[in-house]
Amino acid sequence: MVRRFVVAALTVLLSGCSSVTYYSQLASGQWQLLRAREPVAQVIADPTRPQVLREHLAQAQKARTFASDHLHLPDNLSYRLYADIGRPYVVWNVFATQEFSLTPQTHCFPIAGCVAYRGYYNQGAARGEAAVLKLQGMDVAIGGVEAYSTLGWFDDPIMNSMMNWGDERLATLIFHELAHQRFYVKDDTEFNESFASFVEQEGTRQWRAARGLGPISDTQARQREQFIRLILDTRQRLEKLYAQPLAPEVMRQAKAAQFEQLRHDYRQLRDTQWAGDKRYDAWINQPMNNARLLPFGLYDQWVPAFAALFAQQGGDWLKFYAAVEKMGEMPPMQRKAALRQLEGVGL
Repeated sequence: MVRRFVVAALTVLLSGCSSVTYYSQLASGQWQLLRAREPVAQVIADPTRPQVLREHLAQAQKARTFASDHLHLPDNLSYRLYADIGRPYVVWNVFATQEFSLTPQTHCFPIAGCVAYRGYYNQGAARGEAAVLKLQGMDVAIGGVEAYSTLGWFDDPIMNSMMNWGDERLATLIFHELAHQRFYVKDDTEFNESFASFVEQEGTRQWRAARGLGPISDTQARQREQFIRLILDTRQRLEKLYAQPLAPEVMRQAKAAQFEQLRHDYRQLRDTQWAGDKRYDAWINQPMNNARLLPFGLYDQWVPAFAALFAQQGGDWLKFYAAVEKMGEMPPMQRKAALRQLEGVGL
């Protein structure tokens, strides 16, 4: 009875713009996740559970407490529960654009508003959706997701999918997802993800400092920033290209040339400034399309702007959140203009 109620409620909450089948898998997937939860403290205290798991969860709880006490993120049961979902990702997101556009195909929900992807709890279903979109001539990409936030509607658990990259990565995921609970604007994925990414990055810096650790390797941070800049610069060039009145075949050739330029610029950067470090080779060598660039614009576009805003507020988290909330109340175009202004301040 409870299961039927939750599934029905989730279907109503998440419905809005597609088939009953799609929303049914969302509701069923969320229900299975809720049902798998158990208190982290119970897992840590259970000597029959793997020692590595218990140690990771113990460290995660320290980061979870830090998130509320020092970063002023929500203090609730989220990430004080654990769920083994039996797969490497909780959902697979399908991103799609038109062949000559960087505007994502959006999907709208009453709770989350419109987002630039469609999530599936089953990888096969995600691949099926991607195949259909490709047949329609769309540029498509699939990305596995380690965690997501229900924006406070449910107590989100730590999942086994969040624990593959060590204690610090788990802490950053907790900071990121709690940031979504702290503040969220409907219909503005770039704003929401960039805000959460900044909280994740600054929160991780402060978490390391609180434990007496030095900053993350300057080399790795610089390489990441340079790589993201290459992607964002490519997006800008493609946007200018797609605005031109070119014939489809000519546009297609110019588009391919831009992706080759990205690969060339990356390899030059890798070989001349990174001493041949190949950490991003696997990504850069995969087939390119517009959809593969979407997460970079969504998750990183406004991080420098939020960093500048944080500095303006003297590094005070509560003042920063208040300023973010004020910006979130602005009309979309005014909000984007404010972010651009902040981005210029941060340069």
